[in-house]
Amino acid sequence: MVIKTILLPSVATNCYVVADENTKHCAIIDPGAADPHILETVRSEGWEVQYILLTHAHYDHTRGIPALRPELPGVPVYVHPADSKMPKPFFFIEEMGELTFYEDGDHIKMDGVDFEVIHTPGHTAGSVVLRVGDTLFTGDTLFKGSMGRTDLPGGSYEDMKASLKRLGALEGDLTVLPGHMDPSTLDHERKYNFYLKEALESK
Repeated sequence: MVIKTILLPSVATNCYVVADENTKHCAIIDPGAADPHILETVRSEGWEVQYILLTHAHYDHTRGIPALRPELPGVPVYVHPADSKMPKPFFFIEEMGELTFYEDGDHIKMDGVDFEVIHTPGHTAGSVVLRVGDTLFTGDTLFKGSMGRTDLPGGSYEDMKASLKRLGALEGDLTVLPGHMDPSTLDHERKYNFYLKEALESK
């Protein structure tokens, strides 16, 4: 598996491209802006996009989809159904085209790469973390030293605590690739992240 990180400066979002190096198939996670670097990265590697996967539906993780649609006809866009009715200005659903829904526990398989869907409500009702082996694509649920805000429509601090507790209980020192800012590890966050420690200590 190969992971490329594309920082989208206009929205300060980390977009990820995950590829199976044997088959050259790839998935795009959170294309938050119509940035040419996304497809330039894919094409420079000779990869073929199979999926667009969303950790949640906020505009800074989805606004690149309308520009990608004509370039990637037939490529499904996955999102959790709880985010599909998110109102403007957070999500522009009429611009997104057909959406495919995934739920907690689903697996999106791409050759030798298996994306496990972990529903982590809190930042939005439909936020998910995508686990691939020992890597977690955490969207706006877990950041290095912090967590996503919970005061927007569909957000819930109590839900976020439960989601963080679930992530913190995962075994192993997993790599954390968040929707914004720097990467981390689960052990680092268990030790230094106040919100994750609070969640783990809660009953």
